[in-house]
Amino acid sequence: MNDADELLMREAIKAAIAAQEADEIPIGACLINEKGEILAAAGNRTITDSDPTAHAEILVLREAAAKIGNYRLSGSTVYTTIEPCAMCAGALVNARIKRLVFGALDERFGAVETLFQICDNSSLNHRIEIKSGILAEECRKLMQDFFRKKRNLSKQKISHLKAT
Repeated sequence: MNDADELLMREAIKAAIAAQEADEIPIGACLINEKGEILAAAGNRTITDSDPTAHAEILVLREAAAKIGNYRLSGSTVYTTIEPCAMCAGALVNARIKRLVFGALDERFGAVETLFQICDNSSLNHRIEIKSGILAEECRKLMQDFFRKKRNLSKQKISHLKAT
């Protein structure tokens, strides 16, 4: 494992934890330019922003593009805790991201390796170098713990309602 990849995935994990603290699904991302400078970092904000497109990956693309004044982020690398969905994978291709590094696979919505292979599809005019599994267990655990807590709270509410 590349030490820089692990270090930058930890930045994405920090963003995921911040999202979780805001009661968002704990997915985080960061984007670096070709010099290795972090241009953007964000966690999911779909609930906070009432925006179904406010996934961490989309947010870092928006912020980085605004910083450099160009929607094409050629030479950039995106680090994200969970395999991107179809929307995010398509946006990464459209932004001409050079490299995508992600933590855990997403068996339900993953569109990079699990379901659709969007980022390196030979039918598209741009393909992204993909590296998966960086700090995968830590990234997966964040998601599992979040949803376990949500399920337990729901069960407690149902039990409380039945008791009253």
